[in-house]
Parts: sequence; C-alpha cells; structure tokens
Amino acid sequence: MKKVEAIIRPFKLEDVKLALVNAGIVGMTVSEVRGFGRQKGQVERYRGSEFTVEFLQKLKIEVVVSDDKVDAVLKAIADAAKTGEIGDGKVFISPIQSVVRIRTGEIDEEAL
Repeated sequence: MKKVEAIIRPFKLEDVKLALVNAGIVGMTVSEVRGFGRQKGQVERYRGSEFTVEFLQKLKIEVVVSDDKVDAVLKAIADAAKTGEIGDGKVFISPIQSVVRIRTGEIDEEAL
C-alpha cells in the first residue's frame, strides 16, 4: 500500500477529484495548506499598496491505495492538476505499513 500526497492549486480540486473518481478511487482527504517553492510567493496589491505574499494557499490531497493503483493515481493527479505554470505543485508517494477501518475492524487491503 502507498500513500499519495499531492499539493495542488485550489482551483484544480474539482478536476483532480473527478480524475481520481474516474481512476476508481472512492475516498480522499483534502486539507488547506500554505507554502512556497520555486514560485517564492507573489506580489499583491491592497488599497494601492504592494506587498509580497510569501506563503501561497494550496490544497493537499491524501489518498491511500494498493500498490497496483499507484501509477494510475499519479497520472490522474498530474494530468488534472497541470497548468504548465510554475507553482502547479508536487506529488509525494510513501509506503504505508498498515490500515485499520475503525468501524468494522478490517485490516490492510480490505480496509481500503
């Protein structure tokens, strides 16, 4: 099992969600996060004054999938979140040791 974490632009959430559903994913966790990378923030104006926003708003999507679905999930997220501009985000893949569904007690693959 693998955990796929994607940092994406907020307006791409619906596109990514549809792509994941079409890839057979039935659940995900979405969190609002802030950060910066190569984009290094952006300059904004408020009442005539310019200021730099160093930490940009992004969304983090977390999905745990079986090993055989990782490539499909990665492709679905990357294709749906891509704009071609700096700041599109990143995808991280980590191993998951075990999963337990609290309601039923199912373990690992059955719990997904």
